Amino acid sequence: MTGDSRSHAADLDLLVEASLAAGQEALKYFRNDVQVWWKNEGTSPVTAADHAANDILKERLLGARAHYGWLSEESEDDSTRLSRRMVFIVDPIDGTRAFMSGKDTWVVSAAVTDGGIPVAGVLYAPALDELYVATADGRVEKNGEVLRARAVETGAHFRLSAPDEMANRLKGDLGLRVDRIGRIPSLAYRLAMIADGRLDATIVKPHAHDWDLAAADLILRNAGGRLVDSKGDRLVYNLPLPRHGLLVAALPGLEGEILGSFPAGAG
Repeated sequence: MTGDSRSHAADLDLLVEASLAAGQEALKYFRNDVQVWWKNEGTSPVTAADHAANDILKERLLGARAHYGWLSEESEDDSTRLSRRMVFIVDPIDGTRAFMSGKDTWVVSAAVTDGGIPVAGVLYAPALDELYVATADGRVEKNGEVLRARAVETGAHFRLSAPDEMANRLKGDLGLRVDRIGRIPSLAYRLAMIADGRLDATIVKPHAHDWDLAAADLILRNAGGRLVDSKGDRLVYNLPLPRHGLLVAALPGLEGEILGSFPAGAG
């Protein structure tokens, strides 16, 4: 564990306060005629709610920890974050497409990393009234209840939510054991569903970003699951390019089975 558990608890309190405020602000736009723009050459939507929630997060978090770095999907990247030991990594609305279509499964995602490792994390789903929290001392809760992921028995069926092109690459008996769960646009919420026992695994296509993952990674790990790259290694955050290759998130042991269908370094 990095840092001081007391400071992690204080950072978590700050993340919770800011995330609740940002989520409630975003909720005002939900299922209303929210303004939408398109970024990344027209491939990624961003709404007025994303911007409003981002403003609240930035004001409250950096207002309290001005010496921390900042990395957000909806802020211009500030390279000074690379020289900061402690960094806020946030996504004001993870699951913007779900938000736009009126689905409940979108979250505010906010984390603090220490030397690239998450030490405090929050996922807040305002439309579902769900709050996940975790700190590096092992604490992990959903709405105040401790989370403990179950293990999947060897050879048993398992619940997977993943893009078709990824799920279809599972080899042999492993592919036959899959119980498919429908698409969940928010990657962070998908990982939270593994932590709270509603899913067993997901496969993440290349190009997921730090802000999609940092908070959910800590929540899942503390609950007993794992998020790993194609080599089976845990992720490091706040690198110059805050983007990742193929990833697998799963309950204990299952991630190794799934990775066997993907060559190391696969995309």
